Amino acid sequence: MKAFRAACDHPGKARLVVPQGTFAVSQVMFSGPCAGPGPMVVQISGTVMAVSDVSMYPSPEWLIFTDIDGLVILGGGTVNGQGEKIWKYNDCADNSNCARLSSSIVLQNVTNGSIRRITSLNPMGFHFFVTDSKKIRLQRLNIKAPADSPNTDGVHISDSDEVSVSRSVISTGDDCVGILQGSTRIQINKVHCGPGHGISIGSLGKHADEDDVRGVQVKNCTIRDTTNGIRIKTFPYKPEIVPIKASGLLFEDILMEDVRNPIIIDQEYCGRGHSCVNAPSKIELSDIHFYNIRGSTLTPEAISIKCSSAVPCNNVYLSDINLTGINGPTTGLCVNANINTAGVQIPPVHC
Repeated sequence: MKAFRAACDHPGKARLVVPQGTFAVSQVMFSGPCAGPGPMVVQISGTVMAVSDVSMYPSPEWLIFTDIDGLVILGGGTVNGQGEKIWKYNDCADNSNCARLSSSIVLQNVTNGSIRRITSLNPMGFHFFVTDSKKIRLQRLNIKAPADSPNTDGVHISDSDEVSVSRSVISTGDDCVGILQGSTRIQINKVHCGPGHGISIGSLGKHADEDDVRGVQVKNCTIRDTTNGIRIKTFPYKPEIVPIKASGLLFEDILMEDVRNPIIIDQEYCGRGHSCVNAPSKIELSDIHFYNIRGSTLTPEAISIKCSSAVPCNNVYLSDINLTGINGPTTGLCVNANINTAGVQIPPVHC
């Protein structure tokens, strides 16, 4: 921590180096602003290991970078959350008010940041969490956790603008990438996802103070052996929730291999451990494009578009969709949506 403070306060170019070797640390907050003219560089060449005592984490973060304009994290090293020793304390499957476990690397209120060539193993919670940040690039990440590890999102994004995730391999127990409320101008490109829960927008409509989601592009990705492919999920209506909108969503050039539920819009999502009223969602979904989505599925229903009867989905486009079943023909479901189709359409979808 002293080394980071000295580097951050240095008026010239600065670099903090974690050398070869293994270093055990509990929660650490790297706080700016920094004094130098260029980015603050954190080079991780060795392995940073989390202390596996949950009492050492007063908040659900492990390595926190906050209030920094200009940050580069690189080096080819590893952060190991030792989640396999902690996951037994995760009760979110049965408790909607569960305490979230610590994310491995958190960017909070960071501008002009990048993380590249870092391996993340077995986080307690999320691998990478980007929140309240702008102009963030995550590149060439190697993200690994078992398929049954709970709530281990690969990259979790909320309340952030201009975030990109590219050229990364994500194998985990939850969403490979989760794009939450307040996310705008998000780009996911050349990501290999699986196992895991696929690439998701949402869930939306869970909390009272959410903001719109706009301008999400997911392109040139491979999704393999996941429980879902590409998914948009919103909670049913809650009286305390101010409705938001999600619009300008593009999914293009995506290969599915042995995926369950390749294309999903689910406005009846409740989530395990939650108690939901039987009322249609008020989250407005519009301008959603699925282009050149192809591959194989393990479930007969390859496309499931279940929109809200209160605010039906508007301008949903499906073009050149070719999803074949491993165990037989595939089907498509669509309710409460204004859809447009073009080109190949396997399976056919009608609303």
